[in-house]
Amino acid sequence: MKYVPLAAALLAAGAAQAQVGITADLGTTGAGFHVVVPMESNLNGRFGANYFKHDFDRSTGQLDYTLKGKLQTFDILFDWYVRDGSPFHLTGGLVYNGNRFDATANPLQNGQIIVNGHSYTAADIGIVKGNIDYRKAAPYLGIGWGNALAATNKNHWSFNADLGAFFQGNPNVKLGSYGCTVAKIVCDLLNEDIAAERLRLKDDIDSFKVYPVLRASLNYSF
Repeated sequence: MKYVPLAAALLAAGAAQAQVGITADLGTTGAGFHVVVPMESNLNGRFGANYFKHDFDRSTGQLDYTLKGKLQTFDILFDWYVRDGSPFHLTGGLVYNGNRFDATANPLQNGQIIVNGHSYTAADIGIVKGNIDYRKAAPYLGIGWGNALAATNKNHWSFNADLGAFFQGNPNVKLGSYGCTVAKIVCDLLNEDIAAERLRLKDDIDSFKVYPVLRASLNYSF
């Protein structure tokens, strides 16, 4: 949200010079929109937000998790059109990354839960849960096709496509047990096992340092 004042200033400057475009987006970042303003003759600025919820299951080989995902990003992007009149552009910018996943471990059908090779009764140790998020500021690089502000757009409508990625870095993983009712020595052992499982879960999702972006947009200029 700290990028909103900058975006508003750039938007006001661009709007004073020429037309403005609005996009409706759909892709791997979810559903969203962008406001497009001219910056220079071959440079547009795009400022927008994207959102999507997605639940899925994932296993580390030790535990099975239900993950409730919330994809939420705000971005400031700049499209540089390499050649006059060409819809092809290079894109760079910054993404505010609010992506987050809430994880809950699922016990086996017999009510047991195995953490770091040790078996516990789920009714005794409570719920094993946590969350995963990433650093908030993520640089974006990509390419694209389309220009919402092109003079050749018929009836003010056009299409745009983006292919790129933003670097969100290593995941921040929190995992713990809530409601352990057995002896303290067992709860202490459980906490040690959960600490080992947290590292295992972190390693399992470490490949998502780079988040791919594939997005299609319907544009309108006025």
